[in-house]
Amino acid sequence: MSAEKTISTRPNPTEGSKKMLIAMVGIGVICALLIVLSYEGTKERIEVLKAEALEKAVFKVIPGISKTRIFELNADGTFVPSDGKGKDKTLVFAGYDDKDVFKGIAIEASGQGYADILRILYGYDPETQTVVGFYVLESKETPGLGDKIEKNETFLANFNALTVALTADLNEIQNPVVTVKSGMKANPWEVDGITGATISSRAVGNIIAESTAKMVPLAYKQQEVFKSAPNPASQ
Repeated sequence: MSAEKTISTRPNPTEGSKKMLIAMVGIGVICALLIVLSYEGTKERIEVLKAEALEKAVFKVIPGISKTRIFELNADGTFVPSDGKGKDKTLVFAGYDDKDVFKGIAIEASGQGYADILRILYGYDPETQTVVGFYVLESKETPGLGDKIEKNETFLANFNALTVALTADLNEIQNPVVTVKSGMKANPWEVDGITGATISSRAVGNIIAESTAKMVPLAYKQQEVFKSAPNPASQ
């Protein structure tokens, strides 16, 4: 009598795991490839849209202008006309009215907000030595709270004439910009904060304080560079 031989129909667990691993790796590679291709395919378009948004924002932060020219800050602290190309450049945007009269410059600045990095643009008028406009370029602050820095009219009014006057030697700000509690503003260099968005509103004040401390003395001393820049339309 011959012994019966039992043949197992169960799948080999090791073989099944290998197949699953190969499938997961394959899916991961495909997804990664799609992400890279999507990024590369949209990067140029995204940069164009950012540039357009920035240009529109310049007109919001410098009142009464109809045209702009781009300048870059050299390593030696001088401003020169620029084509605006190059990620590593520090750029400012000079604004002019219909008669080509220089009205001020728009300066981009960034710093840590509550949720992430805040990118802002503010206008500076050397004649009055004040910040004359403010706009949020990029923010991930909490909706309904931190995003009040973009919508709260009382907060935005801080930047209609925020004093950044220089000392007699023109080397530093007399009274650095500082954010105070809502309703406590008593001086023209103070930013009236927002109740419920204290961190975000204080972050804006800090960003402007840090940026103006560096940029305002340079811009004030070089007003003639902006005033005498050739009009591209006339060349």
